[in-house]
Amino acid sequence: MSESQVVRLQPRRIRLICWPLAAALLIGSVLISTTLEGFTGGGRGQYQRGDQLAMIGVGIFLALGVLVFTRPRIEADIRGLKVRNVFSSYELPWEVVRRVRFDRGTPWASLELYDDNLMSLVALQAADKELAVEGVRALRRLHEARHAELATATQD
Repeated sequence: MSESQVVRLQPRRIRLICWPLAAALLIGSVLISTTLEGFTGGGRGQYQRGDQLAMIGVGIFLALGVLVFTRPRIEADIRGLKVRNVFSSYELPWEVVRRVRFDRGTPWASLELYDDNLMSLVALQAADKELAVEGVRALRRLHEARHAELATATQD
């Protein structure tokens, strides 16, 4: 395993779902905002330009909320890995990782650490099928290469 090899992973299926959904939410809010004209349902008030802009703002916030789920990524090399999940990020050296797990029936892969913690790898989702399996294999190769490198260094 070469020193410069970097593995970059991110989920595919969730992006294929979230980007069109975010666009639909934004377009829908713009279309709804164009219909906000005249008097309100009870006739006591009247829609203003601010109401239309607020509706577009709601669509923007909803679209951004959906796009948060496209955030997960993993970048790994022989030294360790950087993991970005939906709401958290962390950097770990391979020395603290016992193994890379992808248990049957789990929604995503995880790292089993030597301190008995389990760290989720949301970027490797079961929904991505073979792409996720290849990603786990690539991480396992890096993990094994680093441990072999450390074993060789301690023998010298």
